[in-house]
Amino acid sequence: MSTAAEATGGETEPWEEVTPDAARRLLVAAVEAFAERGYHATTTRDIAGRAGMSPAALYIHYKTKEELLHRISRIGHDRALSILRTAAGGEGGAAERLADAVSSFVRWHAGRRTTARVVQYELDALGPEARAEILALRRQVDAEVRGIVEDGVASGEFDVPDVQGTTLAILSLCIDVARWFNIEGPRTPDEVGALYAGLVLRMVGARPAGDAGA
Repeated sequence: MSTAAEATGGETEPWEEVTPDAARRLLVAAVEAFAERGYHATTTRDIAGRAGMSPAALYIHYKTKEELLHRISRIGHDRALSILRTAAGGEGGAAERLADAVSSFVRWHAGRRTTARVVQYELDALGPEARAEILALRRQVDAEVRGIVEDGVASGEFDVPDVQGTTLAILSLCIDVARWFNIEGPRTPDEVGALYAGLVLRMVGARPAGDAGA
């Protein structure tokens, strides 16, 4: 069974913005339950019980189970977008920025795997309005990575015939880490991030900026 520590990746962030404490406890409990049982198989009673609260107490902070999922999804996608924007706006050439983006994105999906599984794989459980909001954030995530790849192609650092398809492949590779990563496995989140950064640079045919015209 997942624990609250695992659900938050051993950190207070990103749930530190959720207040009051009871609302945060319920959100963390929902992350655990959704990751373990799936959204549809989880009841509000399950969530409240994990938080050590009564079912009635849940409705003081969240009107519905879907509102909890929406809050989790929104915070998670905001954090993912922030990670990629920071990398995309960093110094250095396209290869350096892409490696930073991939390693950071992978570390988040590994280190916060329980949260990431809910954020990435329960989207279809949201209603039309909430789902549209999250899909808009996903398009921004895609745009950040695509922008780095386009920069690399323009500068001659990357050899990418299909930028859109390659961007999708990069994101899919990173996101899937949340599905299989095991904290007791042979690699740490940092090590997986470094491995994937190298794989992606080979995928785009990266070469040093100084060799771009060679």
